[in-house]
Amino acid sequence: MRVRLMLSTAVLALSAVTAPVLAPPAGAAGTLTIAQAQDPNTWDPISTFLIAWGAVASNMFDGLVLRDEQLTLKPGLATSWEVLDEGMRLRFKLRQGVTFHNGEPFDAEAVRFTMTRLLGPEGAKGPQQSNYTSIGSVEVLDPYTVDIVLKRPDPVMISKLAGYGAMIVPPKYTAEKGSAEFGQHPVGTGPFKVTGYENKVSLTLEPSAGHWDGKPKLDKVVYRFIVEPNTQVAELQAGRVDVASNVPIALIPAITASPSLHLLSTTGPTVTVLRFNTANGPTRDERVRRAMVMAVDREAIVKQILQGHAKAVTSFQSTLSFGFDPAQKPVPFDPAGAKKLLAEAKLPPGTVVSLDFRSNDTTFREVAQAIAGYLTAAGLKAQVRPFEMNLFTNDIIPNGKTGEMFQMGWGGWTFDYDNTAYLMYHSGEHWNPYDKDAGLDAMLEGQRRIADRGEREKALQKIANFVADHALELPLYNVDTYYGVNRRVKGLVVPPDNRFRLIGTSVE
Repeated sequence: MRVRLMLSTAVLALSAVTAPVLAPPAGAAGTLTIAQAQDPNTWDPISTFLIAWGAVASNMFDGLVLRDEQLTLKPGLATSWEVLDEGMRLRFKLRQGVTFHNGEPFDAEAVRFTMTRLLGPEGAKGPQQSNYTSIGSVEVLDPYTVDIVLKRPDPVMISKLAGYGAMIVPPKYTAEKGSAEFGQHPVGTGPFKVTGYENKVSLTLEPSAGHWDGKPKLDKVVYRFIVEPNTQVAELQAGRVDVASNVPIALIPAITASPSLHLLSTTGPTVTVLRFNTANGPTRDERVRRAMVMAVDREAIVKQILQGHAKAVTSFQSTLSFGFDPAQKPVPFDPAGAKKLLAEAKLPPGTVVSLDFRSNDTTFREVAQAIAGYLTAAGLKAQVRPFEMNLFTNDIIPNGKTGEMFQMGWGGWTFDYDNTAYLMYHSGEHWNPYDKDAGLDAMLEGQRRIADRGEREKALQKIANFVADHALELPLYNVDTYYGVNRRVKGLVVPPDNRFRLIGTSVE
């Protein structure tokens, strides 16, 4: 039985929705108002992996290295770097004359403090530390020269230093305030500084005087935390925000039909999958997991629900990821084979399986309902369970409280499969509450020690095939990201990693 997929007419009708008056029009020249779906709850770089953090805080913090809109690594707080001792020592020449937003000077000691904190007890409380455990020590050679000494080869380290956890923080201020206070009142060296923050309501940025990368054209940036994408679009249509950062596919026509709005999009690294609870319930059985993968027609979902605005994937990575294997074949849609495997597993017909997802993701709600239909056709009784986004990402997933399947989206901000695979599958990782496989752990650890690029790529491809062979997840799609933008906004560039740097953006 093939499940028919269709867009919900209720969702399509939302193009005409209007929102209550939540804020005055965003029309002041020089002020950019952005609707942001999620408040990370902390702005401490060592405490998060959320895209929502990077989309905002990339304007507040600088790293030694930056990545531009073309994904090219370029100097940040380091003006140059060189690789020494056969890759085991990275030497950075630092930018002089830079100060943090509170007036503290940036220098080599700030780099050492940042890395020591990241690798110490404070860093251990967050999800970032495991990305940087190849660092053995940080040596200050002079106030503007610093060496990062590795204890094992790490060919991705330079790229990691452009990432979240390695954003440089002020030693004195951070030590005095402590992590909790710093997370609510962050200080960096970025082009914008925080001038106001109300948790889950809004965050306000203003230009930081004399930033080394140039003066921003904006006078103020206001992020309003609006969870529901339909409300974001309504606020955009009403002129109360300039940018809606979470436009559902069903509402794209509402943006393109407006003369005052336009659509920006990017095909980024973010991939959506359904991960399995491999520790409890029916999905402990690999045959059941494989049957559930076989039961879902992903190509039909992409074509009919996502209207072609995505590509089906074979693993938890996009084509932008180092380690992507173009030769890897997807598990074919095979309803009969799925039923046969479920019978072999002696799973009683009508066994209940839960599919958990973020309640604010209206597009995925349609996808989840379609998947539930496919699984029901295979003989299971699938139920979809929406959860509030912050609860889902901060509690349900990392604490292993999900049902048999749970939605997961990940971009791999290093554009290297290591950043996804290690964090999703290695035992004990923050985002891996279920999988424990010593052999897979060894593969994940081993690829981090391979210096040869070609050999490491093969090792990563082997990991992706291992994950598929053991059906640890149901790969779904790499979807385009859409932003609705008021035409008065100029110079807004959407980077593939969604980490905006708003220096060149202006508002008329």
